[in-house]
Amino acid sequence: MPAYTGEIGNMSVFLIRGGHPLSGNIKVHGAKNSVLPILAATILNAGVNVIHNCPKLRDVDASVSILRHLGCTIVRNGSELVIDSSALSRCEIPDYLMREMRSSVIFLGAVLARTGRAVMSFPGGCELGPRPIDLHLNALRELGAEILGEGGNIICKADAMCGKEINLSFPSVGATENIMLAATAAQGVTVIQNAAREPEIEDLQSFLIAAGAHISGAGTSTIRIEGRFKLHDANHYVIADRIVASTYLSAVAAAGGRLTLESVCPGHVSTIISVLRQSGCEISLGEDTITISRTGPLSAMKPIRTMPYPGFPTDAQAPIMAVSATAHGTTVFVENIFENRFRHVDELTRMGADIRVEGRVAVVCGVPTLYGASMTATDLRGGAAVIVAALGADGVSRVSGVNHIDRGYECIEQVLGSVGADIVRVDDESAGV
Repeated sequence: MPAYTGEIGNMSVFLIRGGHPLSGNIKVHGAKNSVLPILAATILNAGVNVIHNCPKLRDVDASVSILRHLGCTIVRNGSELVIDSSALSRCEIPDYLMREMRSSVIFLGAVLARTGRAVMSFPGGCELGPRPIDLHLNALRELGAEILGEGGNIICKADAMCGKEINLSFPSVGATENIMLAATAAQGVTVIQNAAREPEIEDLQSFLIAAGAHISGAGTSTIRIEGRFKLHDANHYVIADRIVASTYLSAVAAAGGRLTLESVCPGHVSTIISVLRQSGCEISLGEDTITISRTGPLSAMKPIRTMPYPGFPTDAQAPIMAVSATAHGTTVFVENIFENRFRHVDELTRMGADIRVEGRVAVVCGVPTLYGASMTATDLRGGAAVIVAALGADGVSRVSGVNHIDRGYECIEQVLGSVGADIVRVDDESAGV
């Protein structure tokens, strides 16, 4: 198998001609928000890890680049990544790699656990407003790490960490994951109270157990980790991406048609299914399938408030807002996670959407039709929203900022094209509406 060298960055745009109902089947790829912490976790066992159902995404490319910089060897074979971390030789992650994605901070706990020292700058990624990592740093301090800030870098040292009970003031996904990773090297038992409950947390636990860690409770608000157990090579299959599934469900709601999603857990997207049923979509569930159809007009949904899992996910707010833009009536969105999660609103209004924003509240008054326009993907999920809106709009839309979308959706134009969407990726210079 050839060595994996991901490409980060492109200068392409999407051209989308709306009005084509979607029909067929889509297999949902592996969850980005599972893959990234699991890739960081492969550092811990100093061995060979095989990660299946690993999508080709910009954020995965960024994680692979970090692993390679640290001294790991990575090989890709289709959707399988093989990571050999036995020769890890560095504990510093340079600024240019950290800036590729906000979730790069997840390497902090893993590198610290493996080497006793970690140096990195503050992470980059989508500009969604403050996403402080104080919870991460304070938790690592409780485990015994010494943390300094110097020249824009985070410098962590831990000669010996000891298990503690750590009470999170907010159920942060990243902080929960960093504690889980660091605690594998701590003496004794670490208990996380008010832990994040997302399915991706359970997936990380499954990988760690496969590698020999003693950990339980993921999926609940209390996680227990027994540290200092010898870890070994691991083989793991990543769960389906519930936000990608939510986006494709939204696409059918906007464009109409009938679509079946495969290899997905319906329970992971129950809040999305509920609001789309309110909008007038018909949805049936199988053990690992979701079938959605929409033939009639859309109706407004009850107020949607983003919350930590199992509440409505902030990452699905933008695509669902695109659906509500043409729903009869008024839908209210309250964003409780990120303060700048409404950046896509200006792009949707270019298409004729009637949306008013006041602080963390957006009020969407449905209009009969959206019209094709030239738009920009302001961030990953905002990019998904404008694609969803364009699929149901009259005329042709031009979407730039594709690099944001590629962070979390594998070949989205090919996937949507396979079920009837008129969407192509072209060079920026040759695109026009």
